[in-house]
Amino acid sequence: MNKRFSTVSRFLHITFLAMSLGACSTQPPVVTPDEVASPPATASLWSALSNIRSDNWNILLNDGAAALDWRLTAIDSATQSIDLQTFLWSLDQVGLAIMNHLLSAADRGVRVRLLVDDSFLLGEDDLLTALADHPNISYRVFNPYQRRTNSFVTREAMNLGDFKKLNHRMHNKVMLVDSRVAIVGGRNLADEYFGLHEQANFRDMELLVGGSIVQSLSDVFDNYWNDLWSVPIETIAKLGPDYQKLSQAVLLNDRSALAHSEADSAALISRWEAAVHGAVSGEPLLLVDVPPPADINAEASAPIQLAQQLIEVFDSAKEEVIVISAYLIPSSGLEAVVERAVRRGVRIRILTNSIRSNNHITAHSAYRNHIDELLSDGAELHEVRVDALDRDRYMRSPTDDKALALHAKVLVVDHDRVFVGSANLDPRSMRINTEVGLLVSSEALNAQIRESVEPDLLQINAWSLQMDDSGQVVWVSEGQTLLEQPAASYMQRLEDWFFAHLPIEGQM
Repeated sequence: MNKRFSTVSRFLHITFLAMSLGACSTQPPVVTPDEVASPPATASLWSALSNIRSDNWNILLNDGAAALDWRLTAIDSATQSIDLQTFLWSLDQVGLAIMNHLLSAADRGVRVRLLVDDSFLLGEDDLLTALADHPNISYRVFNPYQRRTNSFVTREAMNLGDFKKLNHRMHNKVMLVDSRVAIVGGRNLADEYFGLHEQANFRDMELLVGGSIVQSLSDVFDNYWNDLWSVPIETIAKLGPDYQKLSQAVLLNDRSALAHSEADSAALISRWEAAVHGAVSGEPLLLVDVPPPADINAEASAPIQLAQQLIEVFDSAKEEVIVISAYLIPSSGLEAVVERAVRRGVRIRILTNSIRSNNHITAHSAYRNHIDELLSDGAELHEVRVDALDRDRYMRSPTDDKALALHAKVLVVDHDRVFVGSANLDPRSMRINTEVGLLVSSEALNAQIRESVEPDLLQINAWSLQMDDSGQVVWVSEGQTLLEQPAASYMQRLEDWFFAHLPIEGQM
């Protein structure tokens, strides 16, 4: 699955999305019996952890290597159930390693439920139906395309009549193990989110959590799993299962890159005990969108619940908000929130992607129209450098020829709260896609995340956007000041200018 569309493909995609087409020939809903998450497992591992602490605890997954290691460790620890919800799952070394471990869990009797958005499921139905044919694995697709093809652009064209329905995507990322622990945050399941891509990698962030919040996350997973928009893969696939393709795909010939080692049950318990002892307490508030109603023409069709709660978070800040948003396209309401905050003395620092680090030029083009307003409102604006000096923190060495981009979605609020989730501050996250995240009240977690993101804001790692004496925006980094965006080429600037003048911002 190719996440980095060519400019032409991306332009066609946005053009299609911008067209106001009525729904027709929509995929009929597939009614399935409701299922619920398994109760919390009582295996010795989880009993041991319950004896250590019963509060809501949090472990920061700040770098890709640790995030992948803990994800595979959690899967290996499952005794009863695994529920996984994600937007994107590539069949690269990370994606296949996760699939390999999930199959092993299913083989030992663990019930595995996989819920994946259909945005990037191209040409893989035969492998996925083979996976779903395992007696302990169920695979559902959120909001599937009725007409399926191996080409992204062709699929968009063939399904234009369903635009209004297909425009709503599930961007949530959650993994639950034994209804005891969960991982929540921004990472999709692909090499570049874990620092293993050979050319470009994302700086991202997640939380590994335990405590009563896991039950709330399980309830949300069940709501999405049982929603009419979630369809079993076998009911929509145009190709039958290919078991040989699946068995070959999940063979892990080189495990060294995964920074993960298998452990016996005693070693697993010891590792979990040490981690949970060191975890920080925090009272979490679950922020989540409700799946869009089956009637997409209903007035309540926009999933805006999480967005409204984030606005309240901004308005409650007293000292500072650090905003980490990969894709930043502030609405007029969000710009007003920033202005209100600055007026009452709140410092607003924002980190987003630069023109070179943003993997969607159209999203950057929409964002650039708001730079002057954000700076005028008093926000401090920073953009990630692809050649950030400290990019080795987020990717495997050697890094000299690798680029860095931002994918994290984080708010650091005053000194006592943090938000970590899947939502960007753009129209697509705030009004079109569904999202999920945790707002955690914890001075200790706030301090951890604040310490982890402060280096990202330094001029060795990010451009500082400032107004010069003439009122023009300049890009300042250590030892240099640019009068124009730090683009890769004249053509990139031209593309950016072109897309900035198209009426597509509402779909970004």
